[in-house]
Amino acid sequence: MPSTSRSAAPSYLLIAVTCIAIIATTFVAPIAQDPAYYLFADSRSLLSIENFGDVISNLPFLVIGIAGLNFVLSARDKMQSTWPAYIAFFSGVTMTSLGSAYFHLAPTNDTLLWDRLPMTIAFMPLFTIIISDFVSVKAGRRLLWPLLIAGIGSVFYWHWSESIGAGDLRPYGLVQFLPMLLIPLILVFFKSSETGKSIYWGMIAFYVLAKVLEACDEQVFAATGMVSGHTLKHLAAAGAPLLLLLSIRRRFGTRPAIV
Repeated sequence: MPSTSRSAAPSYLLIAVTCIAIIATTFVAPIAQDPAYYLFADSRSLLSIENFGDVISNLPFLVIGIAGLNFVLSARDKMQSTWPAYIAFFSGVTMTSLGSAYFHLAPTNDTLLWDRLPMTIAFMPLFTIIISDFVSVKAGRRLLWPLLIAGIGSVFYWHWSESIGAGDLRPYGLVQFLPMLLIPLILVFFKSSETGKSIYWGMIAFYVLAKVLEACDEQVFAATGMVSGHTLKHLAAAGAPLLLLLSIRRRFGTRPAIV
């Protein structure tokens, strides 16, 4: 396991970036959900399923999530204090498949809540896993539940603010994008005796690719005529948990609990 403490200077950098991001967020005006977000390029139906491409492309999350849960339950003795974070992560991945599919069947603020909630449940434990591997095992363990609560709270706050006509995405944006600022800093300035950095850089690459495909939803659909950018976004995003699953199988390899 990595050491429970690291050089102080990089830790102070992480704290400084976090404080600056939080303070800067308070100076940004509330951001309501753009109604155009719900206008996805591919609205075709198949097998009586509305928006078939964007719905069915969530299936990899279900497969990877269940496989991850199965493996962690079989290897939790080897994973010691980090296994609850992995359980939370793969639970979030599994629920993302269901929540995102539900959202894409009928995109609204109410269904978007169930899309964003499991994604946050997955993303916060992943952040604590990286903290445990590179910064401090104790810090990663202690931050798991506070960060989960903060992430879940940000989603419910956004949904409540939309319900009263004062939509505010700032807390949700903070919990989603602040780790994406901190994780590269952690990978650059900290070392781990247990985990290579390439796995996490690969996960970041899949995340960035997914965001690009999401932004190019219409362009990709117009270019291919068969598949939209948002559909491909789901497939690219599923690459991130798949990389982590393959990594922990090598690291904590054991027989699966269910064959």
